[in-house]
Amino acid sequence: MATRLVQINMKAQDDSALGRFWAEALGWGVDSEAPGVTNLEPVGFAYPDPAAVCIDIIVHPEPKTVKNRVHLDLATTSTAHQAELITRLKGLGATLADVGQGDVPWTVMADPEGNEFCVLEPRPVYRDTGPIAAVVVDCTDPRRMARFWDRATDWTLHEVTDDHATMRSAKGVGPYLEFVRTPDTKSVWNRVHLDVCPYPGDDLEAEEARLRALGAADPGIDQSAISWTILTDPEDNEFCLLTPR
Repeated sequence: MATRLVQINMKAQDDSALGRFWAEALGWGVDSEAPGVTNLEPVGFAYPDPAAVCIDIIVHPEPKTVKNRVHLDLATTSTAHQAELITRLKGLGATLADVGQGDVPWTVMADPEGNEFCVLEPRPVYRDTGPIAAVVVDCTDPRRMARFWDRATDWTLHEVTDDHATMRSAKGVGPYLEFVRTPDTKSVWNRVHLDVCPYPGDDLEAEEARLRALGAADPGIDQSAISWTILTDPEDNEFCLLTPR
């Protein structure tokens, strides 16, 4: 049994407006399965597929108060493309952001609701990822996070150091999942989190038990009204275990 990363979940005060921003930013399509829910995926995409990690934006009244511990890195193909993308994103409502990055070749921005993301300089490793180069998770111990997520999913672990760890779908397509050491620690409920999904035919309860045995924990919230399962990873980041499909 195994799970795989299928989407990120992003909370928003206005899911429709934020959905329009990210759809334009990525060149993706917009759908909605219910009021207050905006789904984003590549046009013509057959969910779930490792070629892309989709985005679900869910309306939530609480405003953003701290830097997100999960963010997107966007890929570019040249310095000219990087500059053009930054200009286009500003036109869509993004702003430059300072998270203490200093003098770096990538550009840190924030979407219209303040969610940080990076527009990377061109890097050969991301040449075939699509618009999202990586889903990045801040952490205090990349090695510990890599051990958990390597066992939790069937993705391939590419690199592990004291400062970062990198994974990608075993099929070698789509964005990377990266864990980056940061000095700050988790202090509030994450507004952006990972959603994982078992394969068709797998048993959801058995998969939950397996993840708990690997180190996942209960976030201590009422889950009686939902059909999926919310767990936390070894650094208390919430993630959702979805129904197999």
